[in-house]
Amino acid sequence: MQADFAVELGSQDDCLEVPWVSPDGKLRYLDLKRQPELLLEITEARDNQDLAEFLAAINSSKSIFETAKCDTWVTNELAEEDEIYGATWKFGCYVDIIFAETGEQISFEHHEKFVRSITQLLSHAPDIPAAAEFIVRRCYYPQGHGEVREGLGITLYSYGYGDDAVESRQRWAIGLKVLRNAILQMSVKPRNHGDQEKPR
Repeated sequence: MQADFAVELGSQDDCLEVPWVSPDGKLRYLDLKRQPELLLEITEARDNQDLAEFLAAINSSKSIFETAKCDTWVTNELAEEDEIYGATWKFGCYVDIIFAETGEQISFEHHEKFVRSITQLLSHAPDIPAAAEFIVRRCYYPQGHGEVREGLGITLYSYGYGDDAVESRQRWAIGLKVLRNAILQMSVKPRNHGDQEKPR
């Protein structure tokens, strides 16, 4: 499984906001960490059991993270870097994740250590036609009364590749399970990322 990370903190780079509300007010941040029953309201997860299971796991008490936003898509318009998979279709998703602890939300050291460690861990995962990318971004945390706490967050991209839409989704689902297990594995010892086992 291919895995990589990037740090995008420039003034023109995309950033996150937690909590958030769409401009039309129809979509909003749902606190799945503290209200797991709200998972039923996540449109993208209603017909996607694999994504639902991933969101439930990352927001569970076993995880040092919580999720903020997600989306999925499928396409047969592949980029040049996708050619190594010899596929014609790609199923993808992104999930914005943030550290559950406030002190870690503002720590660049924690974010950089995590993305470096998990990409190293995933390099030992089975060789499957799937990929993951972790991007560290700025994240703004509105506090009310016009106050905003500036911190960081991570956008996780997950992709699966195949000869048709169905196969690419199946391979994405396998890759997403590997990602879920890796994140939970690292959550056991959040202060010591050096002792890592091979993800399953």
